[in-house]
Amino acid sequence: MRINLFLISILIVVSCKKDKSNSFEELEISIHHQLSNIEGEIALAFTDLSYETPPILINIDDVFHAASTMKVPVMIELFKQQRAGELNLQDSILISNEFISIVDGSSYQLNVNDDSDDIVYKYLGRKLPIHELITSMITVSSNLATNILIELVSANKVNQTMRNFGAINTNVLRGVEDQKAFDFGLSNTTTARDLSIIMKGLALQSFLGKEECDAMISVLKHQKWNDMIPKYLPKDIDIAHKTGAISGVHHDAAIIYLSGGDAYILVLLSKNLKDFETGTEKLAKISKTIFDFMVSKAP
Repeated sequence: MRINLFLISILIVVSCKKDKSNSFEELEISIHHQLSNIEGEIALAFTDLSYETPPILINIDDVFHAASTMKVPVMIELFKQQRAGELNLQDSILISNEFISIVDGSSYQLNVNDDSDDIVYKYLGRKLPIHELITSMITVSSNLATNILIELVSANKVNQTMRNFGAINTNVLRGVEDQKAFDFGLSNTTTARDLSIIMKGLALQSFLGKEECDAMISVLKHQKWNDMIPKYLPKDIDIAHKTGAISGVHHDAAIIYLSGGDAYILVLLSKNLKDFETGTEKLAKISKTIFDFMVSKAP
């Protein structure tokens, strides 16, 4: 009887492992199938932070226009400089709408009608706390707040910090709407690998310290643009993420926290989308596919 019970227990373990293996294979097949139906170029990085599931990495070193995902590295640099005593995020700075092109030093301004937020513009000529500008930069993707903060910390320092943290192909060259730089092909860039490294560093608190990482994740959890990774996920789970979009380009990089305490990283980058809305919808459904898999494997 003891032998029979022992054999039965082995069969149960083997069967469970086989089911999980097949489930992961089915996940990979489903993701590749869904990606094949998107007219555009896609990169995907999925990492289970419990390390129970192998990562899925697709085109992760392809370079993409960073769009507004570059605002996360800017936020990290701000918290890094505060930790080093170089600035205080509680301090207030003057709100100005005059910036310098990296091409020739000429000045340019942002148009409120082209920005995703108009609140910061109401404070032109007055001061706002740095931490409020960070919140605007991340949660509503304010371009005006972003440019002010890039000037404050320096794009070169943002890039150096990213190199130090292992995000070697992320380049923040300039602020937003520097048209002369854009015409010269000088744009901010990133990869799915780098954004995965960045989000993982925040989730595991390996960037800076616990206090800084917790504060940055808290800001990311209040993201207002939720039409990709979070779209079909339950509203009661925490998702810390940053989106980015320009013509033919739509990105999302996220930490998804599951109810059981596990978490995973998902980065979805796209460019040359033939149909922006259709591409976004299909990427949102890939996010749902991965979420369903993660929930199904939970004990």
